[in-house]
Amino acid sequence: MRYLNLLLALLMLVFIAVQYNDPDGVIWMLIYLFPAIWALFAAFKPNILRSTAPSLLLALSIVVSIGLMVYYWPTSPGWWKQEIWWEVETAREGMGMMIVTIVLLVAWLTARLVKTQDSP
Repeated sequence: MRYLNLLLALLMLVFIAVQYNDPDGVIWMLIYLFPAIWALFAAFKPNILRSTAPSLLLALSIVVSIGLMVYYWPTSPGWWKQEIWWEVETAREGMGMMIVTIVLLVAWLTARLVKTQDSP
């Protein structure tokens, strides 16, 4: 799980880097920063995710990301087709939130597995 979380954190950092020329890039940089941080914690310091406060913050992050995913869900017909998401920003934003939610869920799953593996 360490390598998967590291890969996902690096992916989020790449997403942050390509937002530089987007009109609302700062907002999306912040949106992508949170899952990057959680994935790095899950990769290198999963024990931190055992504590109550970080666990609750991660859960809150997941709830917020699901809410934003619903808000940004692509409404364009055939949004999964390249010719749509290549041209329609709302489709890309919706897919970005789907990826953010997946990264956060992987970090949460890592925290759960670390707890399970350390239990007698």
